[in-house]
Amino acid sequence: MSPDPRSYDAVLDRAAKHARHWLDSVPDRPIPPVGDVDAVVARLGGPLPDEPTDPADVIDLLAEVVEPALMSIGSGRFFGWVMGGVQPAALGADWLVSTWDQNSGMRFATPGTVGAEQAAAEWLVDLLGLPSTSQVAFVTGATMANFSGLAAGRQHVLESVGWDVNADGLVGAPRVTVLAGEDRHTTIDMALRYLGLGAPTLVDADEQGRIRPDALARALDRSDGPVIVALQAGNIHSGAFDAVGECADLAHARGGWVHVDGAFGLWAAASPAHRALVSGVARADSWATDAHKSLSTPYDCGVTVVREPSVLRTALGSNAAYLIRVDDRIDPYEVVPELSRRARGVPVWAALRALGRNGVADLVDGFVRNAQAIAAGIGEIPGAEILNEVVYSQVSVSFGSDERTREVTGRLLAEGATWMSGSRWRGRDVMRVSVSNWSTNDEDVRASVEAVRRAALA
Repeated sequence: MSPDPRSYDAVLDRAAKHARHWLDSVPDRPIPPVGDVDAVVARLGGPLPDEPTDPADVIDLLAEVVEPALMSIGSGRFFGWVMGGVQPAALGADWLVSTWDQNSGMRFATPGTVGAEQAAAEWLVDLLGLPSTSQVAFVTGATMANFSGLAAGRQHVLESVGWDVNADGLVGAPRVTVLAGEDRHTTIDMALRYLGLGAPTLVDADEQGRIRPDALARALDRSDGPVIVALQAGNIHSGAFDAVGECADLAHARGGWVHVDGAFGLWAAASPAHRALVSGVARADSWATDAHKSLSTPYDCGVTVVREPSVLRTALGSNAAYLIRVDDRIDPYEVVPELSRRARGVPVWAALRALGRNGVADLVDGFVRNAQAIAAGIGEIPGAEILNEVVYSQVSVSFGSDERTREVTGRLLAEGATWMSGSRWRGRDVMRVSVSNWSTNDEDVRASVEAVRRAALA
């Protein structure tokens, strides 16, 4: 017997009610969560009930227990890590994706969602100034985007020296040298570990975390065999960008593959005012980014782009008799590290359609403008020192000694009016500000700076 479609009505009504309550509360609620994991488990865990519970009551209980223990990541005053709040069109699309419940791996089986993702992919490569024939793959996040791009690089450089990694694995293979800046993001190391390539060979970076092209040239000269160069667009502490075009030319002259970790910084290409930061980025071979960081989509919207589609397909693709093909075109499941997945590219399409080209540029420009305003405001607080050139969305602050910086950061987080996470950069403890929320406005900036002032002068 088929379920009555009306059986969903009460559940969806309750979910919508709680969602609206949450969204209405975010602008005014404290940023930190209340309670802890153990308190949530005490309410939601214990022995599984023997008898069914009304689904609408399940939603009520979930919201009642979980919501107080949530962080207000969507607040315009949240600057911890690089997490953007979700914009309306992307949220609505994400609800539809869950409702449609499509495994969006095959053109034949789910042409609706695959078509929406293809449209989003075409818009993305155009906005980011990447080769129009590139293959776009929608993955879980920036970590798997880096993994997928580097997997394509591993495939290409080993194939270029006559080694079939798919057939023969890595045992006995020529060693692949991966060169990365000493100030790279940790997800590069994670991806390389997953791929069996080991730790990267580190190349000197300047005081802003940018890889030094002269040091890269020397490292390339010392490298024997296949080589991959991992660059970054947007340093997590300074927001600085590697000279991608110059470094890509050096690597290609050596026969290397160039991958760009642009988790949040690749979006600078969408802004005419900040496009120069990624000059030459189209000369790389693969790129990784994350729409939830800078496009304000929900989580689970990572993006891999690879110049040569066949390389990504060979690196990650699989086949089986039950996977029905329409034609020779690439199916989505062939370019991601999974067979079953939700239609995560649909919220990307919705966000892009809602914003338009100018709206995306305004979004990026707003991140930079707010970061620079925050840096200027904090820079006026006695004892505060801005450690980076604020060229993009990141600000790193010291209050003198490491102990003093940790003390100020701790007081700021305890108050809860804003959230700026502690970190360590170039041998110093810092308060790190990451501006990536579409809703942050001038009042949020003012209130956040004043919260830092209170913490510093307490």
